[in-house]
Amino acid sequence: MKQLYIDCSSGAAGDMLTAALLGLFEDPQVEVDKLNHMGLPGIQYNLEKMMSYGIEGYHMQVTYHGEEEGEHEHNHDHTHDHHSHATLHGIQHIIEDHLSASTKVKQDFLHIYQLIAEAESKVHGESVEEIHFHEVGAMDAVADITAVCQLLEDLGIEEVLASPIHVGRGFVKCAHGLLPIPAPATANLLMGIPIYSKEEVEGELCTPTGAALLKHFVSKFETLPTLTIQKIGIGIGKKDFGIPNCLRVMLAEKEKTDEIIELECNVDDMRAEEIGYCTEVLLENGARDVFTIPVQMKKNRPGTLLVVVTDETHLEMMRTLLFKHTTTIGIRQSRKERYVLDRSMKELQTSLGTIHEKISTGYGVTKKKYEYEDLSNIAKKTNQSIEEVKQILQKELNNESTKN
Repeated sequence: MKQLYIDCSSGAAGDMLTAALLGLFEDPQVEVDKLNHMGLPGIQYNLEKMMSYGIEGYHMQVTYHGEEEGEHEHNHDHTHDHHSHATLHGIQHIIEDHLSASTKVKQDFLHIYQLIAEAESKVHGESVEEIHFHEVGAMDAVADITAVCQLLEDLGIEEVLASPIHVGRGFVKCAHGLLPIPAPATANLLMGIPIYSKEEVEGELCTPTGAALLKHFVSKFETLPTLTIQKIGIGIGKKDFGIPNCLRVMLAEKEKTDEIIELECNVDDMRAEEIGYCTEVLLENGARDVFTIPVQMKKNRPGTLLVVVTDETHLEMMRTLLFKHTTTIGIRQSRKERYVLDRSMKELQTSLGTIHEKISTGYGVTKKKYEYEDLSNIAKKTNQSIEEVKQILQKELNNESTKN
């Protein structure tokens, strides 16, 4: 499973997250060209390399009819007195009718912008429908949100994690004077999310757009967990806060795991055929596995440890069947995390008939195995051993592979 970790030690802004994500692609410019052809009116994306305190990354410049909004310097303009304004309804119209993107990208976008509108409405005491955004800032956010939604889809990200967010400290200037950092709308968006500030860093590090993107996509905020990192992307902002103004993203492959439940009991007064029958019943009713281990029990009596591997869905059934078909008066239960390979089934047409091949991949390995029932049926029909059938199949499939 593809996993993304976002390092917010220098805050978060939409343009910086866009630039960082582009750094994960083999050819970022191809993605930039794609963004420029998605149908956002008046929007132009321009990607450039930039340095911040010796760290190289990408900077994303977004212009609307040639004009750039101040958020790209982490100096978000919270004024609402621009001569031209945009409404939530108007922005929804642009996305639904003009944006060339998948349904998921559009749905993600609309939910994120709704979060921003709701945060602003709380600040100004107006309904969401009454909120007006100054046009350049609104379209700037539209561009950033669209880009992030599209890039996450193109990367195939299945889970997003992030660090606690450094929001900065001090005050930000708006039309009504100075507002404390985090600004009111940003603070509303960050409710329920771990944030912090450092005394030596002055300025607004987390913008409303950055906060909304994180709130929507991040499933968990935590310090850097154990990751197997594949790529790193760095987005850089223009403003100097006295620290590297970088947002870093890490692309990782999460180890696939699931949870199994083990039920076990000791018996010393059951015959082998009774244990065999119980095993059959358990497997027929959904047990993932059943096995026995010889054990030494009380009073030095030899006994049998019966272990049932199951899941949450079949747990109650397994407990009931164990009490019904064994002499035990107590069952021990434990939950375990299991590392697993991705599994798929491939149907092969051969001279001996249809064979199903199990394919398991992950952790740098690939394992293939023919379905036992298929091999067994062919062996019976052809009066051959299973090993002979496997050799015939392997030879035939190797020949097919050589031809191709």
